[in-house]
Amino acid sequence: MSKEHVRVSRRGLLGSAIAVAAVAVTGGPATAVAPLRTGAARPDGGGQVPAVWREFTRAPFTHPQIPYVGRAGHRGGAARFPRRPVVADVRAYGAVADDGTTDCAPAINRAIAAAGRAGGGTVLIPPGTFRIDGLIRIGHSNVVLRGAGSDRTKLYATKNLTELIGVYGSRYGGDKSSWSWAGGLIWLAPTTRWDSLVAAVKAKAWPFEGWTGNKRDEWETLTTVAPATRGSWSVTVADPRPLKPGRLVLLRLADDAGHTLLEHMSGGGPGPESYYWDDKTKLTSYVPYEWPVRIARVRGRKVTLERPLPLDLRPEWDPRLTTHVEPLTGSGVEGLTLEAIETPQSPHLLDKGYNGVVLQCAYDCWVDDVTVRHVDNGFGLVAASACTLRRTRVAGRGSHHPYFCREGSHDNLVEDFTIEQRTVPAPPNTQLHGINVEGLSSYNVWSRGDVQMGTFDSHRGLPFANVRTDITVNNDGRHGGDASAGPLFGARFTHWNIRVTNGRAGLMKIDGLAPYSATVGLNEVTEFDQIDVPDFTGDLHSRLELYGTTDVVRPRNLHEAQRDL
Repeated sequence: MSKEHVRVSRRGLLGSAIAVAAVAVTGGPATAVAPLRTGAARPDGGGQVPAVWREFTRAPFTHPQIPYVGRAGHRGGAARFPRRPVVADVRAYGAVADDGTTDCAPAINRAIAAAGRAGGGTVLIPPGTFRIDGLIRIGHSNVVLRGAGSDRTKLYATKNLTELIGVYGSRYGGDKSSWSWAGGLIWLAPTTRWDSLVAAVKAKAWPFEGWTGNKRDEWETLTTVAPATRGSWSVTVADPRPLKPGRLVLLRLADDAGHTLLEHMSGGGPGPESYYWDDKTKLTSYVPYEWPVRIARVRGRKVTLERPLPLDLRPEWDPRLTTHVEPLTGSGVEGLTLEAIETPQSPHLLDKGYNGVVLQCAYDCWVDDVTVRHVDNGFGLVAASACTLRRTRVAGRGSHHPYFCREGSHDNLVEDFTIEQRTVPAPPNTQLHGINVEGLSSYNVWSRGDVQMGTFDSHRGLPFANVRTDITVNNDGRHGGDASAGPLFGARFTHWNIRVTNGRAGLMKIDGLAPYSATVGLNEVTEFDQIDVPDFTGDLHSRLELYGTTDVVRPRNLHEAQRDL
């Protein structure tokens, strides 16, 4: 078949969605191309187009079951990352490869700091193995740490975060270690925010970790916002004067006494309305919902955003645009392996902090061609938004959270990722999750993955509007989440083209668990091991299409198809 034939066929499938998007964004007319009928065989491989996709193309920003994630990731899902000029080589600052004794962390951090003082640039780490006895910090925007490739440059980490910073308890009490879900041996976070977090840990004043400081009090109102509906690209503000194109702001939504915001995140209706929210104290600590977004245009009081609204804006939720802590933007890590000294995996929730790469209070940042090995927790998104993890891999002795996405992380893209099978048996009393999402995190995408162990860990805390697509998974992990964190799923979770190699249904087939969700293109699975019941009563308004099939759903990758709109 010719490339031209494939291209024309794809345009035919997406034509109606392009037309709708053109009208929604520009307000101008467009002529829709009729989509293929449900179940029709396609000329590019015999796949099938489900009814729910045809519906989505007619209303891509407001569909009840499928979220719009076409602009997830760094710079709206850009295919390429910036190539910043080289400003430092770590060898010039004292790093020595392959001697096994020199602690190169100070030299690497000096080179990164020099790049920060220069206003940004690339810091090179040449081929070889560099021992690090401390953690690596990227705290300034537009700084890229680049190795020679994940198969050529290795950082060998000898210490954990408990040794380097101290014991980190949970703000919710108990003897849990927050290093089980926070912090990395390569840690991307704005310098002042990182300093405040570490000071709080050392003072045993266990902090909130997000965009508005340790006590969630470091913000000021820029303007209030008029009511609007989910999917709108523009809002009307009371005072446009503080808003300029390109400015990053927080959209802040508070909940009310009836928890109608949480109900809205769950799709609304009798089920969420009858759910008892008041004793879900961990969940209610996550609100207000904070969504970082850049201003695209300001015309009078009308403000256009770079992404459509994730939720309705209603007066009872006091919608406003606010300031936030200084962000980290335009920074990345590329082309290296971080290998921790091999130690046994710790008992569940007692991790010492042999953690991989974490992005925190980061926006439009990235990780590309990076492997982590022998880590407690692999790649973390903590109050991170619009970031991309591409060509990442978790390997070695087994991890608690190979990937974690929490503390209100939104609009991120994890693609071309691998969780390798562990190299040693799991010790007793340890836990394996997989690709984690929790804490009101929304509009995140996991795409083109190979999960050789683990699961789709919806970890309570009401994550909503997240997509997992084009993933092969050996579903042998278990989800976690405290009961006080509330529901496993909010509305608009979508699993699209998922291939389960061991036939286990749990957290894969979610039409009986997640409200207003879609499970599309899943092979036949059965319930065994961890079996969940829905959090909400009544009709979940969930969709199940092309169940019992393998790789026949078209489009094959939901995120790519949306991005092509």
